Amino acid sequence: MSMAYAITGIPAVGALGSFVAELGAALEELGFERADADEAALVVNVVDRARPRPFRRRSRGTFVAALHALDASPPDPLREGYPMLVRALANLSLAFVPGEGVWFTTLERGSYLVPDARATAARLAPLARSRLVIDNEFRPDLEPELWGGDEITASIAEAGRRLDRLGLLPAPFPVEELVDANDLRHIKRLYGLGGLSYGNLSARKDESRFWMSASGVDKARLETPGRDILLVSGYDAEHARIVLSVPPGIEPRRVSVDAIEHWRIYREHRDVGAILHVHAWLDGIPATEVNYPCGTEELAANVADLLAAEPDPAHAVIGLRNHGITATGASLEEILDRVAPRLLAQVPMS
Repeated sequence: MSMAYAITGIPAVGALGSFVAELGAALEELGFERADADEAALVVNVVDRARPRPFRRRSRGTFVAALHALDASPPDPLREGYPMLVRALANLSLAFVPGEGVWFTTLERGSYLVPDARATAARLAPLARSRLVIDNEFRPDLEPELWGGDEITASIAEAGRRLDRLGLLPAPFPVEELVDANDLRHIKRLYGLGGLSYGNLSARKDESRFWMSASGVDKARLETPGRDILLVSGYDAEHARIVLSVPPGIEPRRVSVDAIEHWRIYREHRDVGAILHVHAWLDGIPATEVNYPCGTEELAANVADLLAAEPDPAHAVIGLRNHGITATGASLEEILDRVAPRLLAQVPMS
């Protein structure tokens, strides 16, 4: 499938200029065609490291990679790349180091090195072709008896507190310190985030619905149903929109961007009672091959397919490349009892 790409931003000269030319050629070998930035599905925005100027995309579906050059690999690639990603309003940060390769940094806090322009293009292509499902449709049709929550929302709140006690809730990246209020609003609109927080929890309500933690909320303080914990009641595939049932008279948060992944798992595996996603790892688990962004149909499909191949999909753990794990179980308590003793805090990057 042919897609358009563009190179924009400051002029790329020297070794960076040669890399940009090689990257363009590699993308074209993969079926991309060069176009104006406003028409491109993939934009590589070359930025100044000290003052990265964002590319203001017209469509939220445009995938933007912010590219800058470094003299040497940084001692902490994540701390180098993540502020660049945020300040440039990009989906991905690319730090080119002559003679070493390119450091990728993702919104999900993945950070890894690839060797050259061809490998960079191979990693970018599937990400640019992925489809985000981050819009929400709020319907004030939640049953009155659920306005104050139920035993399931109580279990989600308790699981969030338990994750905090276990040290599995990393502090959100201090994005407010890196951008002004206008850019922060733009970031939240682009990524469908209530804040740059990590991890999520959900539990099945009935055959077609499930409760899930909101986006950006402190998972140790999931207090208000309809705001901090939301009832996912449907998926509008035509408009790529998650449908939520909320109480009247409350201002809801957005549901976690991983709702489409959880929706697919619950629909395909009726025995799954709960799902947990954390930025941790387990040795010896099957894992995705492409680090698709959170909230994409492609990541949801990849995880669901790996889950379906497991001997017991209702009690399984799937690795998300350069990201974390998704675990299924009868309840969140059962999942944590089963996996917490074996969790590794460090996610392998490759």
